[in-house]
Amino acid sequence: MKVIGIKFKDGGKIYYFAPKKNEKYEEGMEVIVETAKSIEIAEVAFAPRDVDDSEVVQPLKPVIRIATEKDRAQRARNLERKPEAMRIASEKIEKHGLKMKLIDCEFAFDGSKVIFYFAADGRIDFRELVKDLAGVFHIRIELRQVGIRDETKLLGGIAPCGRVCCCAGAMPDFRKVSIKMAKVQGLSLNPGKISGLCGRLMCCLSYENDYYSEVYKKMPKIGSEVSTPEGKGIVVSENMLKMTLRVKIEKDGSLVYKDFALSDVRFKGGKKDADDEKVSDDLKGLMD
Repeated sequence: MKVIGIKFKDGGKIYYFAPKKNEKYEEGMEVIVETAKSIEIAEVAFAPRDVDDSEVVQPLKPVIRIATEKDRAQRARNLERKPEAMRIASEKIEKHGLKMKLIDCEFAFDGSKVIFYFAADGRIDFRELVKDLAGVFHIRIELRQVGIRDETKLLGGIAPCGRVCCCAGAMPDFRKVSIKMAKVQGLSLNPGKISGLCGRLMCCLSYENDYYSEVYKKMPKIGSEVSTPEGKGIVVSENMLKMTLRVKIEKDGSLVYKDFALSDVRFKGGKKDADDEKVSDDLKGLMD
């Protein structure tokens, strides 16, 4: 089946649509599509290609048309309305005394509705707020409660690594992350070192987890005794990327620290899977 890849924001998930006959699409081109929510303007992630029918969720919606200057002007007008809409919504939330944090808002491409995203500790009765907002905007109003990770994804920001947060710039969907991943990769279990802007475990822990999980099992435990070409010693550290071990060896009454390739070291057994069940209260707070 021939499909075209469509994304609605940078780093967002790619969806399949049916290309319109006799139209040529190129990566980066803007198009108009119909979604379950409404008519939207989106970007071509990849040109039409054939995929197996099993990869497609039916029914496959078609691309309506290639975006025009009029369409882009409509999107610009929607963006211009956003600051005022946020101001009004904030005032109404304060007026009704609701314990909710307004995060973001967006207007449907055709202007038929506006969606407000908010965060709150529990359930919020916002029925009166919706009525109030509808009286101001005279269009359909939607309020959507989001979690702390979704908040960071919507707002974006610069992560500890100095780059845009993965969730906002490069991840279509959230990945499951765990304390075990940090342990396996030999990272400090200091909450400040392994948590992102959202206060939860950093999404990037999952990127190389498959590799580290395999190598971790091949490594001896820190503090265990091993045999090296220069005698027996104690493992003091490991480098899972270089596949090397730093070993403490006693020679002539003094201690010597030397690096050896894992293949040159002999030891009994290896590591078991990292235990991520018993963690401190500080670390529990990083998990979903």
